[in-house]
Amino acid sequence: MLPGIYQQRRFRDSLRSSDGGLIGKNARRMMMHLSIPIDEDLQQTLSLFEKIAARRGGLDMLGSGDAAFRCLIESFPRLLLLSLDPHVRPIVEYLENIGVPRECMRNIFLLFPPVIFCNVKVIKTRVLAFKEVGVEEKDVGKMLIKYPWIISMSIQENFKKVSSFFESEKVPKLSVGRAIRSWPLILGCSTSMLTSMVEQIGELGIRNKKLGQVISRSPQLLIRKPQEFLQVVSFVEDLGFDKETVGSILGRCPEIFAASIDKTLNRKLEFLASIGVSKPHLPRVIKKYPELLVSDTDRTLLPRMKYLTKKGLSRRDIAFMVRKFSPILGYSIEEVLSPKLEFLINTMEKPVTDLVEYPRYFSYSLEKRIKPRYWVLKGRNIECSLREMLAKNDEEFAEVYMGVGSMLVPPPP
Repeated sequence: MLPGIYQQRRFRDSLRSSDGGLIGKNARRMMMHLSIPIDEDLQQTLSLFEKIAARRGGLDMLGSGDAAFRCLIESFPRLLLLSLDPHVRPIVEYLENIGVPRECMRNIFLLFPPVIFCNVKVIKTRVLAFKEVGVEEKDVGKMLIKYPWIISMSIQENFKKVSSFFESEKVPKLSVGRAIRSWPLILGCSTSMLTSMVEQIGELGIRNKKLGQVISRSPQLLIRKPQEFLQVVSFVEDLGFDKETVGSILGRCPEIFAASIDKTLNRKLEFLASIGVSKPHLPRVIKKYPELLVSDTDRTLLPRMKYLTKKGLSRRDIAFMVRKFSPILGYSIEEVLSPKLEFLINTMEKPVTDLVEYPRYFSYSLEKRIKPRYWVLKGRNIECSLREMLAKNDEEFAEVYMGVGSMLVPPPP
């Protein structure tokens, strides 16, 4: 039965979007990272994308309700035979139940129109398939927003192959699940492509459980071309690291190896140079805190710089501190820098410049180490530097400042 004009308008209006650029970007990304045999549903979807891409405005037109609706009808005329209430409504309700917001439904329908023709029981069965790697229905709802092709037959079949591949590589299933959950596009990659990247990562000593940790933190690595990955490896080596250290950096911060050299990594080196961290200091700075290379300059690094300068430290002081203890620029202002700095100035009555000589002060727990040791020293009228106060382990501290084998902490006055 043909739906009424009112129902057609409701469906068309549901496709309206103010984020056409984002939908178009997702469509291009999905096409770019598809390297498996495709079924008829995906073939029809790709044909729709190609048709839209050939028009003025390209794939960004997916965000235009009227234009997208016309293209959909041209590619999927069966839509006009669907009745919204008996057929589409159960699909929408199920997607909402697994965590897809109503405003995101259009993304799914536009990026994978065949879902509209599916029986809701079939969709449920395909969603439940991901439980094999610990991905629950609510997680699949979020995955669908990023990559609605996960309920196509092609991706479902490739999921089985991907799972078997990682099982053969002795990667824990939970790690595979985390990787798929955060970056489902890897399910569009052939196992031959995954093998190439896993081999390159393995050359740096990252295998089995370590490989699981790397891909769960940065699954984007798996869809990189091996040559792109090797370019980042060379970039890191050029900073002054041997192959073993590069592997350690990869294990700790895999996001570096999925980042753009020009848009991200070089810009961080420029930032470090601008605050006084020259090339000879880079190996020490990066080895201690490789996350610096992928930290957001405007939202993370500069606010910490501004906070420290506001508290009385010069840029030269901060550069010296970063060279000695680079994690300082990764600490939260509200949770770490501010409370510890306030305790140093207001309670310990020490000048902020003491931090220049011992920036590692910020690495110690305020409640478990800084405050207890300060109250011990104050109770005994002992003056000492931050290094002398904090660097010793509990036994050494107790022996030097208390003359006993274990540290007894008096309550604060």
